Amino acid sequence: MEEEQPQQVSSTWPPPPPFWRDFTPENLARINELRKQEAEKQGIEDATKIRLEGLPRELRNLQPPLEPADGVWRVFGDTYRLNDELPRLEESNIRRLFPNPEERDRDGKHFDRALILKRLAKSLLLNFLELVGLLAINPEAAEEKTADIRDLFINFHHLINEYRPHQARESLISMMQAQLDRTRAETNAIRDAKDKAERIMEGLGSLKIEDDLINNLATPSKKDPWGNENETWASVIEDI
Repeated sequence: MEEEQPQQVSSTWPPPPPFWRDFTPENLARINELRKQEAEKQGIEDATKIRLEGLPRELRNLQPPLEPADGVWRVFGDTYRLNDELPRLEESNIRRLFPNPEERDRDGKHFDRALILKRLAKSLLLNFLELVGLLAINPEAAEEKTADIRDLFINFHHLINEYRPHQARESLISMMQAQLDRTRAETNAIRDAKDKAERIMEGLGSLKIEDDLINNLATPSKKDPWGNENETWASVIEDI
């Protein structure tokens, strides 16, 4: 009877890979030394750009893998690309209703996306009204109009997606500006606190205190524990 192979259980979030055990201080020191030696041989200043060949097994995982040859890799079931480009409408068999990127800004004419979006929005409203009329008269003829509305929506969405790089850039600028403003506010608050402390110290330094008071504060007087009783008896004797 053949031995049953154990079932491999896969999960969306697997445990850490086992090669983390190779990242020991000794292995890191060894691979850094090998990189420095190879960089000296090739005359390269930055040793981190050196890719070593023929490493022993315990050092292979310390070197990052090469980029995928086709520019595609999968992580947790999702596919990613090195060049995250917007797919063309022709690849999805969708009719393009605005010029291609190669055909834009020709003859000195600027490609106005806002104007194209307004035209597509008006076309959507018009086609929707026509679809309602067809459904009331001849519902069987509404399939072609539905396809037109579908193309309009996809073109509209595709043109909006062309703003994504601009949106990401503006979002990054906004985040960096907010961080800069917060840092400047904290710096100004620290400077105000420093100025206030300096003014208080200058005010204390300008005060003139009598020498006797300073001596009394510096050397406190020693009180006689029987002083109060002696004064009481002295007053009684005077009365007698």
